[in-house]
Amino acid sequence: MIAPRARLLWVFAIVAWPAMTLLVLYPGAALACACLLVAFVLAASADAVFSRERLSHLSVQFPELLRLAKGREGSLEIRTENRGEQSLALRLAIEFLPEIVAPEEEWCVRLPPKTAASVSIALTPSQRGRFVLERVAVETPSALGLWNIRQTLPVAAELRVYPDLLSERQNLAAIFLHRGNPGARPVRQVGKGRDFEQLRDYITGDSVDDVHWKATAKRGRPVTKVFQVERTQEVYVVLDASRLSARLAGGVPILEHFINCALILCLASGQRSDLFGLTIFTDKVQSFVRAKNGKAHYDLCRDTLYRLQPAQVTPDFSDLFTFLRLRLRRRALLVFLTALDDPALAAGFMESIDLLARQHLVMVNMLRPPEANPLFAGEGVENVAQIYRRLGGHLVWHELSELGKRLHHHGVRLSLVDHSSLTPEVVAQYLQVKQRQLI
Repeated sequence: MIAPRARLLWVFAIVAWPAMTLLVLYPGAALACACLLVAFVLAASADAVFSRERLSHLSVQFPELLRLAKGREGSLEIRTENRGEQSLALRLAIEFLPEIVAPEEEWCVRLPPKTAASVSIALTPSQRGRFVLERVAVETPSALGLWNIRQTLPVAAELRVYPDLLSERQNLAAIFLHRGNPGARPVRQVGKGRDFEQLRDYITGDSVDDVHWKATAKRGRPVTKVFQVERTQEVYVVLDASRLSARLAGGVPILEHFINCALILCLASGQRSDLFGLTIFTDKVQSFVRAKNGKAHYDLCRDTLYRLQPAQVTPDFSDLFTFLRLRLRRRALLVFLTALDDPALAAGFMESIDLLARQHLVMVNMLRPPEANPLFAGEGVENVAQIYRRLGGHLVWHELSELGKRLHHHGVRLSLVDHSSLTPEVVAQYLQVKQRQLI
């Protein structure tokens, strides 16, 4: 495709237009004016015809995969190569989706013959997910500069936008320090441990419960079992991606807070050599990642979460608990990130929780609903409408408090947290469980 340039219009205004005017005003100069007009047309036509293939020796290469973080500026490197014998002055334009913000609309690069160059494009994604770039438009002037030669080239570049965990990690920087036992300071382990280590002779003061009676009978003297603290345990985040996770908290969907919390807990458990697993559910189990650790496993969890979006369905806790009961044989810490402020969902959760609570340690964390506070908490009211909002919030808070008490009887802890403190609270719960050896 070709398009006229400003130079063509200027040449027309300087050469062709005066020639046409003289042709009308001075018939005696008709031959000279006609020759001038013909020369102009031939030059413009020849420039257009012989410049059509100027971009045939151009190649534009995009990276196959580019990883970015939501809300943080990244860089897209484009490699252009001119395999022809003529110099090219290129203009590039890329069709980005609305979720990808670029400060510039086009980029210029000059390519001498038989050379290659790279163009760095700054990008700032506003939403996590997977985005594909399919084409790039290139433009270069013709040989005489009268036309713009344009072409659209197909490309295949995948942009993966992950959650931005920088602020969350800064708030929990002490957890990720590498100083002997990871953490800001040594943490005393409570208890004697659960893993059997060895047998030794009985020492005065040993508990009778620790005596190994078969070894005692065989050796003819008291023998005691020695246990060690468990170092590798399984931690699972059970993440709710149903309709209630689409509600806003702090200006973003609740699901965004859940995803950030899950990834940070994955990093924290990896620092302590624990195994981290992930389960995503809506009205059925969407994804299940078996508990492991290591950099490759973290990348797997991140790739599982980065495209997750809320589904407009109601969660099915009965199906979820049955699924987990059949697949998790070893005792583990199950951290639920869900919402139970819907009475029907809370009832369904209560009916089936014993399937998991008998074997596993279950902790439920949900974001505190707006206005869900005791009636007389906070400042005074200003109008009648605010009184009704306070009453409604008190009823929600009371129902959740009663639900927490009922869950406590089943060995399940329910925590109501603000969106800004969700991740620190969940990590603190995990560290407390590790310290007290509850799993």
